[in-house]
Amino acid sequence: MAVVIMLVLAIMQPALAPWLILGAIAVAFTTWVINRQPSPVADTLPMTSELPVENAGDGGLMADVFEASFDPMMIIAGGEADDIAGRRILLANAAARELFPISGNGGLLVSIIREPGVLEAVDEALFLNEACRVDYISGGAQERHWRAQVHPLPARDGHGRREPLVLMTLKDETDLRRIERMRVDFLANASHELRTPLASLTGFIETLRGHAKDDPKARDRFLDIMATQADRMSRLVADLLSLSRIELNEHIAPDGRVDLARATSDVIDAVSIISREREVRVVADLGIGGADVIGERDEIVQVVQNLVDNALKYSSAGSSIEVTIERDRSLDETMVSRMSDSTRLSLVTPDREQGARYVVVTVRDHGPGMAREYLPRLTERFYRIEGQKSGERQGTGLGLAIVRHIVIRHRGALSVESVLGSGALFAAAFPIAPQRLRTAAETLEEIL
Repeated sequence: MAVVIMLVLAIMQPALAPWLILGAIAVAFTTWVINRQPSPVADTLPMTSELPVENAGDGGLMADVFEASFDPMMIIAGGEADDIAGRRILLANAAARELFPISGNGGLLVSIIREPGVLEAVDEALFLNEACRVDYISGGAQERHWRAQVHPLPARDGHGRREPLVLMTLKDETDLRRIERMRVDFLANASHELRTPLASLTGFIETLRGHAKDDPKARDRFLDIMATQADRMSRLVADLLSLSRIELNEHIAPDGRVDLARATSDVIDAVSIISREREVRVVADLGIGGADVIGERDEIVQVVQNLVDNALKYSSAGSSIEVTIERDRSLDETMVSRMSDSTRLSLVTPDREQGARYVVVTVRDHGPGMAREYLPRLTERFYRIEGQKSGERQGTGLGLAIVRHIVIRHRGALSVESVLGSGALFAAAFPIAPQRLRTAAETLEEIL
């Protein structure tokens, strides 16, 4: 407008025309320079809802920051207020595209998030201009706790109309929730389970200080009992700490490589002394060749160790335990029944992945077995079946809980089947490791 006024004055006042024309040129140039400066918000957001998701990094520094954020972030368009299925994803950063199956043109919000609380928060930000925070849990084999933060953005033109927009950021709070839950569970379980042996130790100490002080036979017997109770407390604390550590890392899949057959053989060698003492025969069918799985060796050894220990506890003298390795099985093949007339229950079922293959280790005992109603609770902490004795050495009640959480972390499968009076069988499956070139030393070692 200022340029037009100066040109009109130049025509009316010829004497001032050169100065007025120069001023008009200066004003026009200044306006052009200002308009060329990029707007941080305008360059970050799409002008229409047709901008593909992959273009998130094409808008300067702010768009680069958006794309590089570790937290999943999405820009969502509102559509019609009464059409909840019309909320569209216009823009998603790399973290969001990795977390959700978002296509190039964005797609519908409801196709990737169906949590009612999150959808309601998006609507409040879109149409009531209110920022919201919502906590929710995503499904799947590994639960993840998320905090969704939704912020309204300035409306933009899209599809021929002004369309409201929101920015949604997802914060993964799984670790924080796990730590808090572990703290509460640890205090509750530890205080409950330690109360009995501590009371026993306190009672025997008082007795030894009193009338049994000068009785050598009673003193020796009480000291043996106290040593047993102290050993039980030590094993309980060790198992609690192990379970807490495994739960903390449960959502982080391991990436190591473990030969399941060799790990199982090491466990069988380690329990050979105990099995001979109890006159229980351990029969192993580990097959020939490697059975490499994706995992962490110490934890996989712990799974096999706990399953074999559990079988030994419930096996009587003269009976046997069968340990087998099954290679290259599909998920459905890991879930087949291996005992006739048995009741079978899946304790851990991984997410189905196209073409996933597994190596399975099974441990079968010929003990008392378990009734159908007890199977769903086997992996609960400190759960014990009433009326069943587990030999001289009482367990901590955490072995199968530890097995379950290790299998979950390894994205594997765990099942149990049992026939009352005829024993039980546990099967743990781990994802098979990708093929790799074998060295000459490994080949020679296998042949020998």
